[in-house]
Amino acid sequence: MILRTLLALALTACVAQAELHVLIVGGLGGEERYEKRFAEEIERLERSAKESVGEAGSVIVVPGSEARQERLAEVLLDLKNRVAEGDELAVYLIGHGTSTGRAYKFNIPGPDVTARWLADRLTGFAATRQVVVVATSSSGAALDALEAPGRIVVTATKNGRERNAAWFSKYWTDAFEDPEADVNKDERITVQEAYAYADAKVQSFFESASNLATEHARLSGDAAESFTLARLGKAAEIRSDPALRPIITQRDSVEQRIEQLKLRKEAMDEDAYFDELETLLLELATLDAAIDEQTSSEDPQP
Repeated sequence: MILRTLLALALTACVAQAELHVLIVGGLGGEERYEKRFAEEIERLERSAKESVGEAGSVIVVPGSEARQERLAEVLLDLKNRVAEGDELAVYLIGHGTSTGRAYKFNIPGPDVTARWLADRLTGFAATRQVVVVATSSSGAALDALEAPGRIVVTATKNGRERNAAWFSKYWTDAFEDPEADVNKDERITVQEAYAYADAKVQSFFESASNLATEHARLSGDAAESFTLARLGKAAEIRSDPALRPIITQRDSVEQRIEQLKLRKEAMDEDAYFDELETLLLELATLDAAIDEQTSSEDPQP
């Protein structure tokens, strides 16, 4: 049986698999309508993240009422100690932000968190790749401080002068639940897909109201198209099945190797690239067949 063979291989091969760790931080709403909106977005992001990481990785939520600087410092330190080499890290800030000159501040109870404060605490993480999404007003002012090798930064605004409450966070959250965001229909939502979806929805929102847009999102960093943040449909469902975890671990590893290969394409001999790609795609197809075999055997018989 394909499934039994692959399970045996997965259990004995000790495949090194990158795990995704997600940190969602809420800020102060200031008004009841914003408090409610931000809380709903955080709840939806948490649900999508947990469905996507399954048994692997971790999802940590710090709501606005608890998001004091000392608490965030503890959370980030604990996370740094648990993130292994090769893992991936996603950080979302949902709330209001302000800017004085070029300095950005995320509004929380007590002293605000600056972009530099956050950047300093993200330094030294073993995570090979990081994405930081600052989905707040004035968030464009955080970009320079947060940029770093291996890190993708997404901001809801292009600078600190776009001070109106940002709609970007709503549509960014929608991207993880809407199949429309899955452009290539592979049941994965990447940073690039979520960004493109949210940015287009924001612009459409202002155009439909015949208003000038008060926010313009920005994305900085490499390989946003290969950083998976969420999974849809069957790709999400199978991650909740503990029996499939060994095969899913292998599949994730192959999927990651394919994305890494694509990034090396320009520096490779064409024949070598396609030979390696074919090998990986065949391996992926075999794993998919094993997953189909297992899920089919679990379906109730008529």
